[in-house]
Amino acid sequence: MRILLVVYDNDSYIHWFPQGIAYIASVLKIRGYEIVIYNQDYYHYPDEHLTEYLNNNYFDVIGVGIIAGYYQYRKLLRISEAINNSKNRPIYILGGHGPSPEPEYFMKKTQADYVVIGEGEETMVELLETVGNKKDLSQVKGIAYRDGSDIIVTERRPLIKDLDTLPIPAYELFPIEYYRLIRPPHSSRTDFVMPVLSGRGCLFNCNFCYRMDKGFRPRSNESIINEIKYLQKEYRINYIIFSDELLMSSVRRVESLCNDFLKNNLNIKWSCNGRLNFAKKDVLKLMKKSGCVFINYGIEAMDDQILKNMNKVLTTKQIVEGIEATLAVGISPGYNIIFGNIGENRETLNKGVEFLLKYDDCTQFRTIRPVTPYPGSPLYYYAIEKGLLRDVEDFYEYKHVNSDLLAVNFTELTDDEFHKALLEANKKLMTNYYNKKFEFSLQQAKDLYIKKDVSFRGFRQI
Repeated sequence: MRILLVVYDNDSYIHWFPQGIAYIASVLKIRGYEIVIYNQDYYHYPDEHLTEYLNNNYFDVIGVGIIAGYYQYRKLLRISEAINNSKNRPIYILGGHGPSPEPEYFMKKTQADYVVIGEGEETMVELLETVGNKKDLSQVKGIAYRDGSDIIVTERRPLIKDLDTLPIPAYELFPIEYYRLIRPPHSSRTDFVMPVLSGRGCLFNCNFCYRMDKGFRPRSNESIINEIKYLQKEYRINYIIFSDELLMSSVRRVESLCNDFLKNNLNIKWSCNGRLNFAKKDVLKLMKKSGCVFINYGIEAMDDQILKNMNKVLTTKQIVEGIEATLAVGISPGYNIIFGNIGENRETLNKGVEFLLKYDDCTQFRTIRPVTPYPGSPLYYYAIEKGLLRDVEDFYEYKHVNSDLLAVNFTELTDDEFHKALLEANKKLMTNYYNKKFEFSLQQAKDLYIKKDVSFRGFRQI
């Protein structure tokens, strides 16, 4: 089979490397399938271009994967229209976190032939073999498919236990020279950057998270290091973003990874997602020594009762101690705070604002967004149970129109009061950020003109 995998354009200047599609491409390529990547992201093709491309090039299968989100949903509808309008329409397979919780709805909206639910590598291989050999689809775990006018959803597929059995992403099929230009915190103008997965899943179950897979599965240190060495050799990558949900799954794991990075003389910068209950000073020092420059933390709220309501398994005391320890060792923390979860009010919002004003080093431009009950999350089903949301169609078509606007109101504030409170909060955060950036630029000017700083290279944003 000849398979086209679509990387959609999300209107970014530099896009994130599409890791999920790259893993699928690698697995299928090894199995002998001819894989072609359609880089709408890189070329900024209009959606209609895909119809023309399919009319002029024959493919047996086309695959599209999306995460949940208002932009992604509407983009998917336009891409699906382009696919369905083509004269040589291939078999259309849809996957990703977006359609996985509600596959029937997404099949009806997109006219896709199949949905791959959850983790896709093994499922895609079995699905293509079954379709190609015209075997019984009901025996393929982890898919949705059409049977006449009905949509059948099969039993969930067990997770891949040993991630080391998977090949690394098919980097050679993608324009890495483009993707490596993404600029994470503390990247220099000359750094080449790529994301790498150190594992899959998470040990925790926050009520707003729509990740359907339970538990955490780490890759071995050896496999991670081998992939990094490959990226260094082939693409001169010197900054790794560990993009999985929880590299900091335990103190022991972090220490083991850092020590092996040092033993292998990787000489890289790196960043990751972390948990503040594991952010101990000795661990952070080791992370810093092995090249860590930034840790993105899910704080979410600065109120202990709200953290309990979220099932965050974190306290404000742990947050403050972890952030202070991170800053003390010279690593920048990333601050994620959301507003509007069950029980929140203006007071809990202000606690988050005051915390950010005190601790934010302005490495990133941070604002507070409303919590969104994405399909698949406990908060989504709570909203339906309480009559705040009818169903997935209500969510995507009418409620979730922008990530910075309220989708479902779990507070006692009116919608207008809610948005005014967010405006006041974010005005303070924006003022703080731009004041600090102004002070930094002004200090640069003083160093240049008063101290005659010959290392100055111009007033630049990056």
